[in-house]
Amino acid sequence: MPYVLGIDIGSTTTAAAVARLRGSNWDPPEPVRLGPTGCSVPSVLLMSSNRSITVADPDEYDGPVDSGWVARGFVNRIGDDVPLLVGDEACLAQALTAMLAMWVVERVMDQERERPEWIVLSHPAGWGDYRRHLLGEALWDVGLADVALLPVPVLAAASHAAHGFSGRTLAVYTLGGHTYSTAVVDRAQPLGFDLRGGLADAEPPAGADFDEALVEHVRASLAKELADPTDPLVRQALLGLRRECRRAKAELTVADTADVPVRLPGRQTRVPVRRAEFEDLIRPAVTLTVEELTRTVRSCGLAPHQLDGVLLAGGSARIPLVRELLAARFPVPVEVEADPQLTVAAGAAVAGGQLLDRQRGNRPPPRPPVMRPPRPGARRGEPPARRQRGRSGDGRESGRYDEEQAPLPPRPPIRITPLELPMRALSRLASGRDSMVIGLAVLVVALGVLLGAVAGTDPLTVAALDGWGR
Repeated sequence: MPYVLGIDIGSTTTAAAVARLRGSNWDPPEPVRLGPTGCSVPSVLLMSSNRSITVADPDEYDGPVDSGWVARGFVNRIGDDVPLLVGDEACLAQALTAMLAMWVVERVMDQERERPEWIVLSHPAGWGDYRRHLLGEALWDVGLADVALLPVPVLAAASHAAHGFSGRTLAVYTLGGHTYSTAVVDRAQPLGFDLRGGLADAEPPAGADFDEALVEHVRASLAKELADPTDPLVRQALLGLRRECRRAKAELTVADTADVPVRLPGRQTRVPVRRAEFEDLIRPAVTLTVEELTRTVRSCGLAPHQLDGVLLAGGSARIPLVRELLAARFPVPVEVEADPQLTVAAGAAVAGGQLLDRQRGNRPPPRPPVMRPPRPGARRGEPPARRQRGRSGDGRESGRYDEEQAPLPPRPPIRITPLELPMRALSRLASGRDSMVIGLAVLVVALGVLLGAVAGTDPLTVAALDGWGR
C-alpha cells in the first residue's frame, strides 16, 4: 500500500510515523516502532571498530562502549564547519544526521515491504537556506532524494490540525530533552501553516535539566552513601541513578508518586518521590519557558488573548505542570496530544501526504515549499552564501539569499618589477654598449699575443701592462 513517511530527528530522540493511501484519501498517521521497547529511539550513533553503525543509548547498550565512538547532539551542529570526531573518523554533522535518517527509512521499509512515496524530515524553526542546503545535500548523498525539509512548529500544527483542532493563529511550545523553542504559526490557504515568528534554541532549561534536578534531589537524601565520587561503586550508582530518574520523571506525568531504585555500595534501596516534590523542583524553570513563549507572541505583534490556541510538542511537554502554567498565562485552549514526543513525526506524515497530492496534482500545494537536492550543473559542496548580519541603508535586511549583490569596484592596475636572474643579467651585458667593451678587450688580448710572439714575452703579462698603462 502506498505510504508517506514522516521523520523527526530531535536532539534526544528520533521518531517516525507513516500515513497510508487508501483509495483517494490518506489514513491518519500511525507511529512506527523503531526500538525494541517503543516507537522512539535515542538520537545517538554508536560506531564499532569495523565502522558499522548502531542506533542505541550507550547506557542501555549490551556490549562495551567507548565514549570516543559515540555521536550525539549532531543535529544542532549542522552548519558548523568543525566536524565531530567519532572514533578516528572526522564526520560532519549533516552526514551523521543523514545516516540516522537512512537508518530510519531502512527500518520502516523492513516493516512496510516497500519504499515510501515521499519523506518529510523536520528541522528547527531557526534554520535558513544554508543549513537546509547542507542537510539536503547529505541526504542526497545517502540516496534519499524525495525528501521535504519543514520546520518543527509547522509540523506540530499539522498534527494537531489532523486531530481536529481548527485554530488559525497558534503558538507552538516545543520542550524536548535538550532543546526548547517557541513559535507562532498561521493557517495558510488552502493547506498547511506559515511560520510567523519564533525563538529557536532559547536559554531556558529543557527536559535534561529536569532530570538533573531530580537526580540532585535523590542524591541529597543519600548524601552519606554517595559522598565519595572517586569510588567506582559510587560512580556506577550515579550512572544508574540518572537512568532511573528519567524513568521516574516519565512515570510522574501520569502517577502521583514514583520510586527511584538506587544501587548503593553494599545495598539497594528505593527513594519515593511525589509529583508535588518534583513540580516544586522544576517550577522556576518551567516558569521561564512560559515567559519566553509570552515574549515570542508579543514579538509577533499579538497579545495572548488574540491566539486561537497553544500547541504543545516534545517529550517533556507531557509534564502536567507545563500545561497548568501555560493555561494560567494564556486564556486560550492549551492542546497536548497523548504522546507529544510523536507529535512532530505525525505532522510530518500528514504534510507528506499533502506534498504527494501536490506532486500528482490532486490538491493545492501546501506551504512552505519542498527542499530539493542541488540543481543539475551546480558545483558539489557549494552551498548558498551565509546570511550576514545588519541592515542596508534602505532598511532592507542585508545578506538575503535572493538579494542581488552589487558588483565590486575594479582592481587598480599593479606594476610588478620582474626579478632579474643572473643569466639574464649576463645576457644583457652581452648586448648594446657592453658589446663594444668586450670587443676592445678581445683586441687588447690579441695584440698582446702578437707582441709576445715577436718579443718572446708572456702574452697575458703584456696584455695586463698594456691595459694598466691606459
